[in-house]
Amino acid sequence: MGTVVLGTGSCLPERILTNVELESIVDTSDEWIQSRTGIAARRIGGKGEKTYQLAAKAAERALEAAGVMADEIDLVIVATLTSHMLMPSTACFVQDEIGAKNAFAYDLNAACSGFLFGFDAADKYIQADHSKKILVIGVETLSSRLNWKDRNTCILFGDGAGAVVVGYSESERGLLKSDFGSDGSLWELLCMYGPQSLNPDLEIENHPGSHVLMGGREVFKHAVRAMEDAVHGVLDKEGIGLDSVDLVIPHQANIRILNKLVERLSIPQEKLFINVSKYGNTSAASIPIALDEANNKGLISVGDTVLFCAFGGGFTWGAVLIKW
Repeated sequence: MGTVVLGTGSCLPERILTNVELESIVDTSDEWIQSRTGIAARRIGGKGEKTYQLAAKAAERALEAAGVMADEIDLVIVATLTSHMLMPSTACFVQDEIGAKNAFAYDLNAACSGFLFGFDAADKYIQADHSKKILVIGVETLSSRLNWKDRNTCILFGDGAGAVVVGYSESERGLLKSDFGSDGSLWELLCMYGPQSLNPDLEIENHPGSHVLMGGREVFKHAVRAMEDAVHGVLDKEGIGLDSVDLVIPHQANIRILNKLVERLSIPQEKLFINVSKYGNTSAASIPIALDEANNKGLISVGDTVLFCAFGGGFTWGAVLIKW
């Protein structure tokens, strides 16, 4: 008995930015990008594809798949670090856009781990009140927060949204266990400053601009170790081994991190879902986009055990285990 996924949905911007196109923007090449990241292309938001608009379309598709009306939704949780505005929340814009008039709504920012944090929060609401139906959305328009002259970051990220509708089931299906962690002392390795303060006394000296900053090598080491620990943690809590997991959907960061994680955990390729080559790193949106794609391809069956793991700025990390 637990919190189950009733429907999935996703929305990707129409524009595809290839590595070849990036060659005219920064000093890079298709071969260099693919060999180091596994990314061949990413989606870039355009007109009519603002953060809340992508999120709303993904939500509508998840609602349709679930057979749930928008006015049946009690709560909208949006995980994002590229919110449409600082206030109101992107979730409030989504609530209005889809007509979820009976829901309350808020944003959650845990960077790339945000969707899993949001999924876990939704589980707690549903365990407290079995009647609730909740939309959990991961969405990013990272193209709006990149330094397009920095080849170490601009080649990695893309835009998109993924969503799930979750509710309660009396069956043995549902969220089994979760395991999360954070380390704020390492924030400078992966961060994004906000707008400069309008109060001179609160200004940040040498403000670098409101775009993604990353120390790639250090992030790599911490990401692999933290996700590995989270996976072991969630499996130990459930008392099972990786051989009992049917599908692993990790955060789609880059292929080197994924390959190292697979190597350290000894995950068979047939149990792994990866789509980073098509979309790049979409931060909080990466896991729900991948989940929707795997679901639509028929790669998940009722009763399957599915494992998610993520790592993001903060640092934040975690793993969630569900019975589909």
